Amino acid sequence: MEVILAKSAGFCFGVKRAVDTVYQQIESGDKIYTYGPIIHNEEVVKDLEKKGVCVLQSDEELAGTKEGTIVIRSHGVEREVCEKIEKYGNKCVDATCPFVKKIHRIVEERSKEGYLIVIIGNKEHPEVQGICGWSVSAPVVIESVSEAQNFEAEKGQKICIVSQTTFNYNKFKDLVEIFEKKGYDIIVVNTICNATEERQTEARNIASRVDVMIVIGGTHSSNSRKLYEICKKECENTYFIQTLDDLHLEDIPKSAKLVGITAGASTPNNIIEEVQNYVRINF
Repeated sequence: MEVILAKSAGFCFGVKRAVDTVYQQIESGDKIYTYGPIIHNEEVVKDLEKKGVCVLQSDEELAGTKEGTIVIRSHGVEREVCEKIEKYGNKCVDATCPFVKKIHRIVEERSKEGYLIVIIGNKEHPEVQGICGWSVSAPVVIESVSEAQNFEAEKGQKICIVSQTTFNYNKFKDLVEIFEKKGYDIIVVNTICNATEERQTEARNIASRVDVMIVIGGTHSSNSRKLYEICKKECENTYFIQTLDDLHLEDIPKSAKLVGITAGASTPNNIIEEVQNYVRINF
């Protein structure tokens, strides 16, 4: 069986930078914490926990941490969290993805200029929650067409639109178009990461050509889920797995001749290689 592996599969720049940062901090010998999972991949988080890294899940846990180094996750955090870490006297290492950090600066600057911040993304995602925390006024989060259509701003209100870095690019364009048709005074900043656009485009192209498509990613990974949605539209036989253990031979059609594989930005290379080798040998 022929296997096509997406060239863009696996760790993106920001994720690799964040994970490498934690491993480097482990070597210091200090007690290491991450504020939230460093990335959305359970296998990576489990390996770090084995090495003594503790994940802080709340402000209460943060307040109870009196010593050690706290690494800010790749998704970033609200400005208030940064201020609390400083207040409590912990050493802080910021592993926020630089592309996310750029959004923080845009949101802070534009909100101070009086713009209403509109974030295209999932309001439950930690990256979006972090972005919200850098606006000086209450931002609005839009994820669906209906939300965009129902949105209304005060007359004369200036609007600045940004996006979650891992949002579907085509969907972002569709939602922005709705805002433009409303005639608002808007600034649109496409803050979707280039690596995300490239990954989604490549996944769509591969899925349209293969008999079976496999998407590898963490269960809580937003960008991996979006890859799955994109591939599923192109290839009915698309499967979402976290590790090789989730791949079941009986699910794969016997008539399949060509298999495509892609992976989210937080998927380690060793998992990708394991799945790729298994498919080539056993199908």
